[in-house]
Amino acid sequence: MQKRRKFTPEFKAQVTLEVLMGVKTSGEACREHGLKPELLSRWKAELVEKAHLVFRSDEQRSQEQARIAELERLAGRLTLELEAAKKVSQSWGAALNRSEQ
Repeated sequence: MQKRRKFTPEFKAQVTLEVLMGVKTSGEACREHGLKPELLSRWKAELVEKAHLVFRSDEQRSQEQARIAELERLAGRLTLELEAAKKVSQSWGAALNRSEQ
């Protein structure tokens, strides 16, 4: 069974931009890189669809980064609480086992 190839975002952008700028035709790019035309079409559609994200303001990006940092702190705190609860549960379990004997 043949493994699926994985392409980096940089490679996808390079090949797609070459086609969109007219440096190469879709057929040339597909033959050169061994791609299926449907795959290249999907990449082109995705690039065009998400092009507006390139022009997001720094304020929007910083808000997203702040939200990510907040969620990471929350995940860390919850992990610590879970570990503490596990330790308490284990010590209570051990204490109950000793008292039953």
